Amino acid sequence: MTLQWTAVATFLYVEIGILVILCLPFISARRWQSIFKLSIWSTVATFWNKVFLTMIIILIVLFLDAVREVRKYSSGEQGKDAKLHPNMFDHLHMKLFRAQRNLYISGFSLFLWLVMRRVITLINQLATVSCSTAALQAQVVNADQAAKKYMEDNDLLKQALRDGKGDKATAQGIELLKQEVEKLKGELKTSGNALVKSQSDAEVMKKQMDSLAKEYDRLLKEHQELQNLQDSGNKKDD
Repeated sequence: MTLQWTAVATFLYVEIGILVILCLPFISARRWQSIFKLSIWSTVATFWNKVFLTMIIILIVLFLDAVREVRKYSSGEQGKDAKLHPNMFDHLHMKLFRAQRNLYISGFSLFLWLVMRRVITLINQLATVSCSTAALQAQVVNADQAAKKYMEDNDLLKQALRDGKGDKATAQGIELLKQEVEKLKGELKTSGNALVKSQSDAEVMKKQMDSLAKEYDRLLKEHQELQNLQDSGNKKDD
């Protein structure tokens, strides 16, 4: 086996081992997801798509080369020549066996490479769905507990009303409402006083403005009279 096919066979064995480990039943999908989230895998993830596509191209090229070799050594012309030379017939079958072996190795390597990527994707999806399901179950449990608590409180309230204890609770509620009403009345009264004060301040300011306007008109009238007297005095001097 040449170096390239030895590498492909080793790659195939590694794929089989990884898939067997991924399919172990006692390792949950959440555990695998936590492993995939390690820092080392986050570094590898940046090159994962390039490596995946590169391996697909390499395996496809090797698979096509193996197909070509199988067709080459399976042709009828090679068989006719081999019948004339017995040693050549054995050599031809050996070549055909190696070509078929390489075909199976490259084909299964390509197939398992695609399967392994799909399995990893499904494991991550299963872990995500499992986490979401656990969160929903926790919410359902909390909602169920809250509903039970409300039902118990409702039953206690009904029992209290039946036993005649509801009058006391009602009286306490009415007293609290009265206190709240008194508080609101006090706030309303304070707001009303502030409004009245602001209105009175506005009236005072209005009166001051009116008096200032009257004073301004009086001063303007006096100024006009003085101006007229000055003009008449100037005319007499002329």
